Amino acid sequence: MIISYKLSGKSIGALKKKGLSDKAITELRSMEDVYFESPETFIQRVNQLESADEIMAREKQLLRAAKGYFRLDRWIKNKTLREWVEAIIFALVVATIVRTYLFAPFQIPSGSMIPTIQIGDHIFASMYSYGSPVPLTDIKLLKKPIHRGDIVIFPYPRDPDIDYIKRVVGMPGETLEIRKDQVYINGKLFEESYAYFDPDQRKMMGGAASYPVSNYGPVEIPEGKLFVMGDNRYNSADSRFWGFVDASTVVGKGQMIYWNHDPRESYFSGYQLGRVFSFLK
Repeated sequence: MIISYKLSGKSIGALKKKGLSDKAITELRSMEDVYFESPETFIQRVNQLESADEIMAREKQLLRAAKGYFRLDRWIKNKTLREWVEAIIFALVVATIVRTYLFAPFQIPSGSMIPTIQIGDHIFASMYSYGSPVPLTDIKLLKKPIHRGDIVIFPYPRDPDIDYIKRVVGMPGETLEIRKDQVYINGKLFEESYAYFDPDQRKMMGGAASYPVSNYGPVEIPEGKLFVMGDNRYNSADSRFWGFVDASTVVGKGQMIYWNHDPRESYFSGYQLGRVFSFLK
């Protein structure tokens, strides 16, 4: 059972401070460390005591003192083992809360965000930047707007089990067009200092004009949607290929690189420690 009722030495001491007589406390100690599956069976046992009337006058305090959740001592008698299990459970709960509401780690396996984020970068994303999620729902409290230029984490629209990281380029209601690698928002050139165009790949393609997604649109971005792209424009599967991102599915914002190791290298090489603790822009 998740909930059970048991009087411990500590809970009996708390009841004593509430004014129960020494006789009533002595009788309650006869029930110490005895488990009851429901409040009814617990109260039934209390009513068998001589001081039942005095004790039941504080019924709410009594039930509150005896009520407990997930009592590990009921199943794990060894104190040392029980303390280890409690520590592990506590660590898992804290880690889940931190990952859901504060910061979550992500490893970058591809080069779609080069040079901002490189293969092997491990980043922290803030999970509160666009609001606090309510568990088991799509509701977010204290919602905050997504801005152009944000590096966002979201489920890949074609396979929600995969997390993607891209940069927001187009906002809801805007008309976006790409001409020879240059982005135009509502007909005006949008300057991008972070966009990277691999010169070797450009040569292989024969120039930007021949690359299919170097010229895109114009397309109007629907309300509630985002147009996202990787900074590495010649090597990124993004909105140019699979369409818009639903803004409500964005779960976090990329913030900082906390570690780097290229998975293509051995454990003894492939580190770029100079990237560690650098913030994403």
